[in-house]
Amino acid sequence: MSTDFYSHPVRTLSNGHLRVDVLAQAGPRVVRLIPSWLDANLLAETPDLGWETPAGWSPLWGGHRLWHAPEAFPRTYLPDGDGLAIDELADGIRLRGAPSPAAGLQKVMEVRLDPDRPTLTLHHSLHNHGLWPVTLAPWAITQMALGGVAILPQQAPVPSPYLPHRHLALWPYTRLRDPRLRLDDDLVLVHGQAHEQPFKIGYFNHAGWMAYLWGEALFVKRFTPLPGRPHPDLESNCEVYVWNRFLELETLGPLVALEPGAVAEHIETWEVHRVPGAEPTVDGIRGLTRSLDLA
Repeated sequence: MSTDFYSHPVRTLSNGHLRVDVLAQAGPRVVRLIPSWLDANLLAETPDLGWETPAGWSPLWGGHRLWHAPEAFPRTYLPDGDGLAIDELADGIRLRGAPSPAAGLQKVMEVRLDPDRPTLTLHHSLHNHGLWPVTLAPWAITQMALGGVAILPQQAPVPSPYLPHRHLALWPYTRLRDPRLRLDDDLVLVHGQAHEQPFKIGYFNHAGWMAYLWGEALFVKRFTPLPGRPHPDLESNCEVYVWNRFLELETLGPLVALEPGAVAEHIETWEVHRVPGAEPTVDGIRGLTRSLDLA
């Protein structure tokens, strides 16, 4: 595995279970997540993709990034290609992106690797260096390599047998008959298969985890649900997007009016489990999540 990322320098964290590569001069961005027993990157690599903005070309890179919702052009899409600073931590590193002149926002990501387990914590924060409040929600997006299946738990409190207690957010391009979607009572599955038609789904996730099964690797993202607080995208704190190069696992914090000088924070914990023989079916995944005490 290369020690750079398509000619861009990286910093590497490793604990014998996981190798984690972050861009050393751009981002903050995690670009590789490699279990020690699997010589492959679980994260999608998309350095050739990007978009033009009033501030110049914004590369997508791939891997894991920090954004802010609600999605709007150009604020959400501004480039983060240079100006990164890195602080050393006792158990990881802090990646401080350059404040955006256009939006007045700075993205900071702390990456802390557990010394003994295939687990890491990502502490995301958005800092308002501008002159006015900005209404936003922290939005942590992880692009996974295609070929797996996203797992969305559906358990939720039942306040009354007569009232609805779950919902799904659908985008204009989302097709309910998309073959990548599988709806069940306790799980929603989204298969990471390439197609020219994108697909996206969102909802309020009360369980506090979502996962991606890729061969013998199960990648789990954990976060803290905050019911009762306003969220973007029809009250979604969890979303999945899939296109022809990647599948995204996305978690969102609540909407806040971020005052000048204030900070919005969002924390994820990542786990990678080795699950030989796991079947990417509803029954197989249901049994897998129960055996790992995820359900």
